[in-house]
Amino acid sequence: MAQMYYDKDADLKVLKGKTIAVIGYGSQGHAQAMNLKDSGLKVVIGLRKGSATRKKAEADGMKVMEVSAAVKAADIVHILAPDETQSKLYYSEIEPNLKQGAALSFSHGFNIHFNQIIPRADLDVFMVAPKSPGHIVRRTFTEGIGVPGLVAVYRDKSGNAKKIGLAFAKGIGCTRAGVYETTFREETETDLFGEQVDLCGGAASLMKAAFEILVEAGYQPEMAYFETVHELKLIVDLIHEGGLEKMWYSVSNTAEYGGMTVGPRVINAESEDAMYEALARIQNGEFAKEFILEGMLNHPVLKAMERHEKELELEIVGKAIRSKIPWLNKGIDDD
Repeated sequence: MAQMYYDKDADLKVLKGKTIAVIGYGSQGHAQAMNLKDSGLKVVIGLRKGSATRKKAEADGMKVMEVSAAVKAADIVHILAPDETQSKLYYSEIEPNLKQGAALSFSHGFNIHFNQIIPRADLDVFMVAPKSPGHIVRRTFTEGIGVPGLVAVYRDKSGNAKKIGLAFAKGIGCTRAGVYETTFREETETDLFGEQVDLCGGAASLMKAAFEILVEAGYQPEMAYFETVHELKLIVDLIHEGGLEKMWYSVSNTAEYGGMTVGPRVINAESEDAMYEALARIQNGEFAKEFILEGMLNHPVLKAMERHEKELELEIVGKAIRSKIPWLNKGIDDD
């Protein structure tokens, strides 16, 4: 079982007097920087000149600097730029300005594990990864609870890297819920696998296929959307709260029997073979190579797939349904 740590196991005094430079101010950057600041720590934000998030960071009361200046001022540099841009940013603006003996930290191990960033030998290198989107990291912190997280040490040059990592995790609120100890390899490979096979890729593909089958069979698109997409959140919330046991207990006997008998026919041996193939491509670096090259070419495949997704009947019908539900949170549909 993984080692777990809570508030009592972490000491914010480890970070007192240190400057933390958060590089990037997107979903995670905004949330983690605000939480660290509200924990009484000294935080600066490193952004490239002309960054679209500069005004937001300044409006939040953050001290904003260009990346090179923020790194020079920092004892800990926390890199939250997109995975595909981190390597170029690191070698051009971060490494040349890092203090001797500073600490380098991440919230995802991709670039370290796949050797896109090879840190200088004098640096501590650790990871603190909240297991939640940024807006939840921020919201739960303000509510006094926090989200679970992961901590990993890649290099402990100072002998204090783990203490620094745990203090950092406490600063963003993760030790309130519990922090699990892991490695950069384990975090990276399991994170990519989960995203691809069920959380994002698998769930989205399952919903699209189920919706299309019902529509092709002559059912109204709105009915198909409710039954294959909209209600998924209700099921996931039950699992989130109490596991599969609570979900099966909460649904009808009809749903339980049908789900238990038909589910394994849908996610079957062929599906599992595809999952094993996905894991192998992650472990051997094939996916990382493909994604890095895609980023170098300005994401032509990803952009084409995004355009295709927006044109799906499922998306068009879903947007219309959501517009008629007043209490749904506003978000991407406002764009």
